[in-house]
Amino acid sequence: MTEHLTGTREGWLAARLDLLEDEKELTRRSDALALRRQALPWVRIDKDYRFETEEGSASLKDLFGGRSQLLVYHFMFGPDYTAGCPSCSSIADGFNGIVVHLQNHDVAFSAISRAPLAKLQAFKRRMGWSFPWASSNDGDFNRDFSVWFTEEEQRKGGIEYNFRREPPAPEPLAGKTVQEWQSAASEGPVAQIAAMTGTDVPTYTRDRPGVSAFVLDEGVVYHTYSSYARGLDSLWGMYQWLDRAPLGRNEHGIWWRHRDAYGRS
Repeated sequence: MTEHLTGTREGWLAARLDLLEDEKELTRRSDALALRRQALPWVRIDKDYRFETEEGSASLKDLFGGRSQLLVYHFMFGPDYTAGCPSCSSIADGFNGIVVHLQNHDVAFSAISRAPLAKLQAFKRRMGWSFPWASSNDGDFNRDFSVWFTEEEQRKGGIEYNFRREPPAPEPLAGKTVQEWQSAASEGPVAQIAAMTGTDVPTYTRDRPGVSAFVLDEGVVYHTYSSYARGLDSLWGMYQWLDRAPLGRNEHGIWWRHRDAYGRS
């Protein structure tokens, strides 16, 4: 028998209307935060970043594709990975359908990863994705936007991710949860996720996820916004649905997979 509160339709409606007031307030707060994001100062980018794309070598300006705005998803896929991060992959499962809408609203989109383009393209075919995905050629782009770090930084505590400095990563990392070896929150055991990418924990966690926004104004590219870690939750479509399901996220460790891996033993 259920242990959850039950009641009448009238009682449900009264509770729902009370919740509705808080939901409306959250929406108003979200609108206000969006305006504050847009009001952030723009930072001019003069470095000549180069990327490999399906159309060939490209600059950051080229990724705009004639549009004035560019959104970038920093996809965790390092050169040593054999598959993309399953968490990034579950977020990316929602990209195909939205890209065309963004492109028709003066906003370009691209995922960017450090892995070679051929490896990204192979995984893209496996997942059935069509959104633009560029390789940063292991250049400065991922480092400059705080989504890639060196082994020495990891070992000595030189990683600054999500606008905070992490403590040195203890050894061994295998089997540890993110909460046990860094200050930022995470969804569960890192070793399990790392295994899905064909790497160990240190290698896997030197790449990080994020989103960055850029604007092209009078021929000059400016960085306008970046967000990381839990700041990506609103882009993770499955969680927006689970937050509205009767049992919520209802998580016990890592339950998600690459979408073609469900049902495998």
